[in-house]
Amino acid sequence: MPNDNQARPTAGSFREAGRYPIDLTGPRSHTLVIQPGVGSLSIGPSQLGKKADLHVAPDALIDWTVFDAFATPAGSPWPRFLHYTGSDAGFFDWAQKRPIEEMTWAPILFADTVADARQSNLHGLHIKLDPSGGRLSLKLPKRHFRLSVSGDLSRFSATGDMPSSLTLAPRTSRRKNDTSYLLPDLGELHQVTSLTLRNAPLRQPISLECLNRFPNLNSLSLWGNFCDMDLLARHARLTNLELRFMPDLGDLPPLNTWPLLDRFIAYNVEEIAGKRLKQQMKTRDKTRAWTDHASVSQLRKPEWWTTVFGRPFSSWPKRLAKLANEAYNIAQANLAQARSMADAEAAITAFTVRFNTLKGIETTEREDIGEAVWQLSQSDHLIGQPITEQMAQRWFDAVRDY
Repeated sequence: MPNDNQARPTAGSFREAGRYPIDLTGPRSHTLVIQPGVGSLSIGPSQLGKKADLHVAPDALIDWTVFDAFATPAGSPWPRFLHYTGSDAGFFDWAQKRPIEEMTWAPILFADTVADARQSNLHGLHIKLDPSGGRLSLKLPKRHFRLSVSGDLSRFSATGDMPSSLTLAPRTSRRKNDTSYLLPDLGELHQVTSLTLRNAPLRQPISLECLNRFPNLNSLSLWGNFCDMDLLARHARLTNLELRFMPDLGDLPPLNTWPLLDRFIAYNVEEIAGKRLKQQMKTRDKTRAWTDHASVSQLRKPEWWTTVFGRPFSSWPKRLAKLANEAYNIAQANLAQARSMADAEAAITAFTVRFNTLKGIETTEREDIGEAVWQLSQSDHLIGQPITEQMAQRWFDAVRDY
């Protein structure tokens, strides 16, 4: 790549894997390494470690046009998928001339920010919002695009043309017994016709009371743990309904509640409701045949959810997850024999210390281990009195180095 006083390469000049000096935040500030067959690129602060291909300060200004010189071997813009953590919203201006296939942005905002994407050409935009920082107000693209927002939804608002589909994945608590989560007011986004709500199967349930704000829905996809399922009956105009990884469908209305359904999927759902849905699907087929895909599959018994999703290590790399689960099994077995608080403290302390020598324990992993400590404190023992959350947390904090 040239310095500032040299002519830039023409668009798509570089199509081969290799190492390229680029002027990302200044003259030859970074070296871009392109691996064969890799179409994605991640940019973010050094704290991300290997999760970011190029490290930039959170508030650094980025020259997004440096990527104009790169293309896939077939000639389409490279990178196809961009992941960026930081405050520079300049990629929206860049996308006015250079389409972005998929953009994932984790904004680090030091003040309330307005971003204008009205003229941007984005096929898919994913925004990840941490609980801290300023609010993001987005002027939505005028072109056909998909929008996904996850994390602290209270920090987000949007105006303008509606996306072709909206996915919301709010940050819910890890406790499935907590009071249900209520979506914040999302303003104009309530006018969308296609909505996906995502949650983990064993996290705090999301109340479907929020759907009352979405009067235009014809397509709804639900993933994970929800409550107030009976309120779905108010959306009789649905033509598509998808239910995935749902451990509780007890209050789901019968399928004939939605006479216009052309497409229906129930995948990895609790067994009792799943069998009921299979029968309802066959009955409906006799009166009005399904014109699109319709299926009920992977019915699950109650213990499956706890086994697969009950522990907080499911997103860890396999090697670390294996070690974590082994340590958890040992602690659980020791707690089952505990007859005093001293026994319990010893079991939880040994579990906590096991991670002091492991590499890769960052904030997210520390939160996961802390959640595991809480779960362990609630497991069976012979002490005769409960282990409080505060007590388990104190044992955890006293010996951890992460």
